[in-house]
Amino acid sequence: MSYVITEKCHGERYGLCAGVCPTEAIFPGTYQGKDFMVIDPAICISCGACAVECPVGSIVESEDMDPVYAKINVDLAPQFKANPKATPRSKDEAPKKPGNKLK
Repeated sequence: MSYVITEKCHGERYGLCAGVCPTEAIFPGTYQGKDFMVIDPAICISCGACAVECPVGSIVESEDMDPVYAKINVDLAPQFKANPKATPRSKDEAPKKPGNKLK
């Protein structure tokens, strides 16, 4: 099972998760006109380092926890891989989306 980046990341993209991923399985891009990140399940080793780092709790530990976004991660990963790495935002920076809260 792979970790999954969910809707809470859509429009946020802190990018901190990618910096701690030991297999570099996390890629940035644009989804529906907003910043987003995805985890490539073919590369993810389910170590959990990314989930701990996400300040808005947008990463879940299995595809079963959010099957809709699991499919979005799978579908977008091939095209996002070609994008430059995300520039991380500070964990202290307030979320851009109303309703998202810092952990």
